[in-house]
Amino acid sequence: MKVTQEKLPASQIGLEIEITSEITTQKYEQVLRNLTKTVNIPGFRKGKVPRQILIQRIGTTRVKATALEEIIQEGIEQAIKQEAITALGQPQLRSSFDDLINSYEPGKPLTFAVAVDVIPEIKLNQYTGLEAKAEEIKYDPTQVDTVIEAQREKLGTLVPVEGRATEIGDMAVIDFKGVIAKTEGDDPDSEPKPIPGGEGTDFQVELQEDKFIPGFVLGIVGMNPGETKEVSAQFPDPYGNEELSGKAALFTITLKEIKVKELPELDDDFAQEVSDFETLEELRASLTQRYEKEAADKTRNNQQEALLTELLNHVEIDLPTTLIDQEVDAMLSQTAMKLSEQGIDVKKLFTQEIIPQLRDRSKPEAIERLKRTLSLQEIGKRESIEVAAAEVEARVTELLTEYADQDLDEKRLRGVVQEELLTTKIVDWLLERSSVELVAEGSLTPPEEPDSEAEAAEAVAEVVQEEETSNPE
Repeated sequence: MKVTQEKLPASQIGLEIEITSEITTQKYEQVLRNLTKTVNIPGFRKGKVPRQILIQRIGTTRVKATALEEIIQEGIEQAIKQEAITALGQPQLRSSFDDLINSYEPGKPLTFAVAVDVIPEIKLNQYTGLEAKAEEIKYDPTQVDTVIEAQREKLGTLVPVEGRATEIGDMAVIDFKGVIAKTEGDDPDSEPKPIPGGEGTDFQVELQEDKFIPGFVLGIVGMNPGETKEVSAQFPDPYGNEELSGKAALFTITLKEIKVKELPELDDDFAQEVSDFETLEELRASLTQRYEKEAADKTRNNQQEALLTELLNHVEIDLPTTLIDQEVDAMLSQTAMKLSEQGIDVKKLFTQEIIPQLRDRSKPEAIERLKRTLSLQEIGKRESIEVAAAEVEARVTELLTEYADQDLDEKRLRGVVQEELLTTKIVDWLLERSSVELVAEGSLTPPEEPDSEAEAAEAVAEVVQEEETSNPE
């Protein structure tokens, strides 16, 4: 078999495959023999249909097409093996199948062209001496106080207060009933329209300005137990209930009791109740260590991200479609799994109409992820960076112990651990040979960045909404 190779864009190899005249004859005759055994033609027994009658009944085109399918499939397999090509995905026929049928003649050579995706060539123009900037996340000591105060709030108890009016921060026990306030165009003799769900008895409301609709809480502040008053409030626009959106409301409120939250003392007893530590000092030390490590980890992650982003500016990779499609599939599967864990019916979201849009949205991220992975793998090979088997086994044992109650695939886990440890080693190697300047937090990116899973879930929701808007029922 004669095979001619040609380098194509997108990491493809073009193959021109010439099939010998012996094969074209052999396959044509083989197809005819098989059809003779299987085709039913009135007046003839199976296997006894004359050759010319068989061809007249089923047509030369069908015979050629069937023979061609086998010729092409076997020809591609033999060519890839002969040329020692590591193919990715399914080869693509570049020749027109209809043209091949017209040109195919048993007993004469047949030439056709295919394209095969192959592992891309990674061109690293530079990967040491890189310069980048990353945000430094500094430990905030107030985090410890915030966590401790939150725990105190959880353990707080409500106690009645007498002899004063309500204040911001109190817990008020009220009876209330609300109606939609009348406007100039309303009939003055008509009864006010009750607010759906706008009444309650012995209702506890925390007197904070951001609670409930504007005006409601401030109207309660200053009331004394036993007092009844009318409070004006305003539903925001927009509001969850569209019928109430932007409407003025009038609430009749009776204050029945005032309570305040008493918090536990910050002492060793408190520490023992909210943690496994014996003293408050130990609890604070543990929280401090935790948040210092968290800040350091975030800073290091920012350094790694900045370095890898800069690395891609010095890398050239012509990615094949097969790899991109595989990465997009993996991303969508991860998103679907995450949504399913949240109790969302994935089948209703990932419809045949929406999936193509999601794939298009995912491609840019898939391409970047692939370029990062392939670049790091290439650097690891060039610099002979490896992970010792003992390191892998130690980490696998640690994870199996930590998740002993789960049925983990040990072989798959070992592969994941091997990849993660190797990636970490390669990135550390790059960081040692590059310069990543630390700058103030928030100077390069917005303070809060949603994680990739949240972005993916949000993208699904956006696509679904767009689809529903463009195709209303």
